[in-house]
Amino acid sequence: MNEITGQIDIREHKFAIVASRFNDFIVEKLVAGTHRQLLDLGANDDNLDLFWVPGAYETPAVASRLAASDEYAAIVCLGAVIRGATPHFDYVAGEAAHGIAEAARAHGTPVIFGILTTDTVEQAMERAIDGDGNKGAEAATSAVQMLKLYSGISNRLRGARSKK
Repeated sequence: MNEITGQIDIREHKFAIVASRFNDFIVEKLVAGTHRQLLDLGANDDNLDLFWVPGAYETPAVASRLAASDEYAAIVCLGAVIRGATPHFDYVAGEAAHGIAEAARAHGTPVIFGILTTDTVEQAMERAIDGDGNKGAEAATSAVQMLKLYSGISNRLRGARSKK
C-alpha cells in the first residue's frame, strides 16, 4: 500500500487567518495560538494575514473569497460560539461549519474549522489556553498537514498521469 504524504517547505506559502470579533477575549487567544504554531511549523511571518470579521456567521463568506483568490495556501477560521438561552447558537454554529466546509470543497484550498462551539465561557477559555491544548494552534497544525497532503495528492496524480 502506498501512503501519500507531502513534504513541502511552507516558508514561501501564504496563510490567512479569519477571526471573529465576537467573543474577542477568547478569539484573540486562538489567534495567538494559531500565529505561534504557524511560525513554529516554519511559516514566514510576512506571509501570514489576519482578517477580522464581525462574528462566526460571517467567517465562511470571507474564507470562501480568500480561497477563490488562489493567493493563500491555507485558511484558518477562528471564533467562539457559546450556547445561550435561545436557538441562535445552533444557527450560527451550524451555518459557520457548513459554510467553511463548503469553501474548502468549492475551492480546493484547505479551509480549517477552528471555531469553538461550547456550552459555557469556561469551556471556551479551556480551549483557548496558552500552550498545549490551544485549539487555534491545533487548527494551524491541521492547516499545514492538509496543505502537505494536498501537495502529496497533486504529486501522486501528476505521477499517475505521466505514466499513461
